[in-house]
Formats: sequence, C-alpha cells, structure tokens
Amino acid sequence: MSVPGRTQSLGRSAVLLVVACGLLAVGAGAAVGGGSSTVWLCRPGLAGDPCTSSLAATVVPAAGAPSVVDARPAAASRFDCFYVYPTVSREPTENADLRVQPAETRAAVAQASRFSTACRVYAPMYRQVTLAGLFSAGGLAAETTAYQSLLAGFDDYLAHFNDGRPIVFIGHSQGAAILIRLLRHVVDSDPKLRDRLVLAIVLGGDVEVRTGSLLGGSFEHIPVCSHAAQAGCVIAYSSFPGEPPSSALFGRPGQGVALQSQQTATAGLQVACVNPAAIGGGTAALDPFFPSQGKVATPWVSFPGLYRAACHTANGATWLQVEKATGAGDKRPTVTELDGPDWGYHTEDVNLALGNLVADTAAAERTWSAAHKTH
Repeated sequence: MSVPGRTQSLGRSAVLLVVACGLLAVGAGAAVGGGSSTVWLCRPGLAGDPCTSSLAATVVPAAGAPSVVDARPAAASRFDCFYVYPTVSREPTENADLRVQPAETRAAVAQASRFSTACRVYAPMYRQVTLAGLFSAGGLAAETTAYQSLLAGFDDYLAHFNDGRPIVFIGHSQGAAILIRLLRHVVDSDPKLRDRLVLAIVLGGDVEVRTGSLLGGSFEHIPVCSHAAQAGCVIAYSSFPGEPPSSALFGRPGQGVALQSQQTATAGLQVACVNPAAIGGGTAALDPFFPSQGKVATPWVSFPGLYRAACHTANGATWLQVEKATGAGDKRPTVTELDGPDWGYHTEDVNLALGNLVADTAAAERTWSAAHKTH
C-alpha cells in the first residue's frame, strides 16, 4: 500500500502473525505457465503450488483440549479465484522482478490457500512496488508499473486459463489497491465480465462509496455486499481495535492506502466496511485461521470464539472493530497493533476472519450458480 508521502506498505511483513504464532515457512517455487507468458505464483497443476498446500489446523478452544481438523482443496471447481498478494518484496529496486521468492510464497499460503476449498486459485507474479520503493521518489511511475504488470497477468489469465468461468477476486493491502484499479477499469464497465464476478474480497485497500450508499466512489456498478450469501458484490474492511486516528492509513477516504489506487477525493465519500461474519450488519464471532510456524503440529492454528467484530463509522472513519470476545481467563494469544495505531490490525486483516471469508465465498458461489442455472 501507499501512505501520505509515499511511505511504508505493510510494516515488517504482509503476513506477520499474531504474537506467538509467527509465519509458516514455505519454500519458493518459480514456474512459468505453459502456453502463457505469465510467471505464476499459484495455478492449478503447478508443481509445488502454495495455494494447494496442507490445510490441517489445530483448533485451540478457550477451555478443553485442542483438536485437529482438516480440509482439502476441491478436486474440481466451477469457480476460479484470482488472488493479488500484498507488499512483501524486499528487493532494493522500486519495483519487484517476477521471480517467485519465499515472501510471495508465504503470502499465498497465509492468505489464499484456504480458498482452494472453494475455487481454483490463480495468482500471477506482478512487479509490485517494493518496501524500498515505497520510501523512494518513484511514486506514481512505480505504481503504474505495478498495475500494468498485474493487468498483463489478468489479461493472460482470461486468454489462456479462465475459459469463461465465474471469478472470485481476492486482494489485500497493495494487492487490494491494485485490484480496485483492475475492477474499476476492466470489470466494472463490462457487463459480461461483471456478470461473471462472484465476489470481490478487497481488504485493507479502502474501497470507497458515496456516503450512505452501496455504490459510487471506487465502483459505479459493483456494490458492496449488504446481505448474507450475496453474489456480485464486494467485501471490504480494515480492522482496528477502536476508532482509527486521524492519521490512520486505512479507513478514511483520500488518504493512506487510498492514494495507491488514485482515490484522492474526500467530499461525499466514505470507506466501505462489510463485516465478513455478519454481512447484513451487527456483531458476530470471527473464525480466525493463522499459519502456525511449528508452534503446533499442524501448519495452521485456529482460536474459535476468541474475537468478535462489527463495522463502525465515526468522525470520518469507517472500520471493522475487532475485540476479544472472552474474559481475562482466556490465555490464548491475541493480535496487537504491531506497527502502531495508524496501522491497526492491518497485517492480520485476512487471517482474523479467514474462515468467515472462505464461507462467504462458498455461499456467494451457491447464489451465483442458482442465478445462472440457464446460462
């Protein structure tokens, strides 16, 4: 993402994990898609695809013994997921090259792999603005390079791999900001492509709407989701423990991450918030999944009932407020504002509600299928 003055993206890492959990270490695996000029991070049939890695999870309740649950990538799916990873590159140049490196692989595992139960996950490498680039004077030119690179990957995906299947879009932070541009310029104005949009999960990127509306701002034809199992809409939020400060990098229109998708206006706009655990509104329990980094025997760990969330709007900010739902006797590790109040829980936006987001995806797919029975 970008911040005022083109400063930092995802703090120390796009996939930093909660307190004692850390990151799952996964090796890199570069590959170029057959018949395609794109370098693929994730693609069905790709050797060592991180988006089809093990999903076994240790479930740690507030009381009682942990248990292990497993899930497996769908053997076949009618649906594709197109994933755009956040800022992870530590290359010294302003824009990353297209080599698949451990940072991109870890991001794909942490954020995209669990969606493989509901869709075929595609993730192209793109020339993202690196952490170093966000401190340089590259600015708009570096962001344009990143967007054009991602656009080329998407065009290649449509031409060589999609075969007309419906699509779920997923992106976080810089990935979300670039995805906003892609949806706005390529999908929003194209009725046929828009009809194939099952769901867009655009987190930590500041999707904007006209104040009090489900549309306007980022998109004219793609609404934010307003009821459970809705298809053709956007789930968007940035998570904080309370009201974001005035200098926050997320949740306020025309500042912080919004600048990376060229959203500079503020009048009559607000940042969208859709609670993935209660799309129609209200407070509900989150279903978190985090990579375990060997802290337990499985590659994933989950803490059911630990968090609850609700969307809030106040003083020009809109955010997903995430709170501990249990008392002091619950000693399970909890998230912190690792990079300070301006960031909130940004690094954990996806993992705090990953189980909810996968369930929302499956529900939207059922709705889309029901509406397209005769297609």
